[in-house]
Amino acid sequence: MVTPYPEEVEMTMKTFFDSLREKDKRRYAAVEAAKLGPGGLAYLSRLLGIDSSTIRQGEADLKHLPPDEDPDRVRRPGGGRKKR
Repeated sequence: MVTPYPEEVEMTMKTFFDSLREKDKRRYAAVEAAKLGPGGLAYLSRLLGIDSSTIRQGEADLKHLPPDEDPDRVRRPGGGRKKR
């Protein structure tokens, strides 16, 4: 059984979760579930109001993240203001 987070931490997690895009929500839930270990997936599913299969999809997403091409680069090539 997972020991739940304090109520104020849960509220912060929910607020942050609601501010994310869909794929980032899945990934965030997957990271949190991994930190909690056994029972974490069910706990987060209830806490965040998402299906456990969504968290599993987030786990799969994290395994297949594209490698960073240039860690010093913030924008994609060609991004930003165009030269005159």
